[in-house]
Amino acid sequence: MWVPYKKAPNLMIAEMWKEILEGEGLPIRLLPEGGLLNYSETAAFDVMAPRGREHVADEILRKL
Repeated sequence: MWVPYKKAPNLMIAEMWKEILEGEGLPIRLLPEGGLLNYSETAAFDVMAPRGREHVADEILRKL
């Protein structure tokens, strides 16, 4: 199960968060707010993390 971890204002920022977190071994999915029909580079995105692993993402971001 995936849960929203962070909000990104556009696709570029969402991909940046994804690269940072996946580079440390945490799988991430990106989902446009409002569903897949709203997919565009300027749409806001939810950065999704596996349920129960949000603390891992917090630790990765704390290292930055």
